[in-house]
Amino acid sequence: MEKTKVRLLAIQMESAIGNVELNIETVKNLLIANLKKYGGADFVFLPELWTVGWDCPSFPPSATTLDESNAVKMLCDIAKEFNVNIAGGSFVRKDGDKLFNTCPVINRQGEIVCIYDKNHLYSYNGDTENHYISVGSNPVMVELDGIKIGLTICYDIRFPEIYRAYRKAGADILVNMAAWPKSRKIHWDTLTRARAIENQTYMVALTQTGLLADGVENLGHSMIIDYDGNILDEIEEKEGGIYAEINLEKEYEFRDKCTVLKDIQDSYEVIKK
Repeated sequence: MEKTKVRLLAIQMESAIGNVELNIETVKNLLIANLKKYGGADFVFLPELWTVGWDCPSFPPSATTLDESNAVKMLCDIAKEFNVNIAGGSFVRKDGDKLFNTCPVINRQGEIVCIYDKNHLYSYNGDTENHYISVGSNPVMVELDGIKIGLTICYDIRFPEIYRAYRKAGADILVNMAAWPKSRKIHWDTLTRARAIENQTYMVALTQTGLLADGVENLGHSMIIDYDGNILDEIEEKEGGIYAEINLEKEYEFRDKCTVLKDIQDSYEVIKK
């Protein structure tokens, strides 16, 4: 790892349902304003499906290949101009006859270094993401500036196994990029902090704000959480940025003192009586 103090910036915004070009302009303006406000950052994070909003019927007409995406092109330009790494939330990516809920990761030179396709498709309460989107094949941990980041999208947060896999693989930071409903605020607040605490890892948890197509409200509670579950910065129901300078040395020291992963047993065989 090359550096221990890392500047994190996360952007919360309201998507205009189905209006990709307007959403690109909104995010571009928010990125520029907040990067200038905080004097830059090392990593920037965006929410799930900010290009189109959470509206399943809008997914197919908004879909593009990675190379053809105007949203990704804009993020590459911003990354290069402001010398920042970007985990670009997600957009609907077309690959042959399949669609994926895809996070592009872009380095300081404006180059796409990897993508992560959402591993768990939202079927909670009868939703239909899996009618439109294909399941991603694997978790993806990206290393930039010597820092390892485990990528997840929205519904992934309900599956602690993926976060533990990242932690065992050496993740320094975990991120969940979401479009989360206000009606399940207690789930969001609890699950995101739990993932940070149980893995002793900084967590960036960001979601959209505003309304969905059916009138359901997005939560709009984005947070940067430390390895002990403390909220370093947060934003409620408005557009804007949250920022924190984290110290990875403190994270490693905490792990040495609280040896949770070392104390896990190899297996847990349940005895039924």
